[in-house]
Amino acid sequence: MTEQSFEKLMAWQKAHQLILDVHQKLLPLVPKEEKYILADQIRRSAKSVSANIAEGAGRYYYMDNVRFCYHARGSLDDTLNHLIVARDLNYCSPELYKSFRDQIEEIRRLLNGYIEWLKKKKIGEDEPGATLSVREIPIEYILDDES
Repeated sequence: MTEQSFEKLMAWQKAHQLILDVHQKLLPLVPKEEKYILADQIRRSAKSVSANIAEGAGRYYYMDNVRFCYHARGSLDDTLNHLIVARDLNYCSPELYKSFRDQIEEIRRLLNGYIEWLKKKKIGEDEPGATLSVREIPIEYILDDES
């Protein structure tokens, strides 16, 4: 969004609240033996959602922003996966899990709407280099069947 901070994006605000809720409501419930495993994974994936939204908003070309929103959506599913594990291991109550699940679904809807808005507005379409793309030359791989 031109001339606006990512902080004004509702998707970012909700993703930021998800991080706070994960830290305040779930992580204290995770056992110490999971501190550097599951807790760390949930912490990093939840933070990645808002970080990708913020990074995309800082891009001038709308498709860069869209790409970072796709990354944010992937991190959202990563977070959901870790929350399912926390629920199934009884670190997270069904009620708390449902609350997180509802937040995640709301963030997903907001992200999808933001992506569609970006694609329609095409902000940065005329920026220098916006029409350039990077392509790799395919490499032929030789497979050795003798191994």
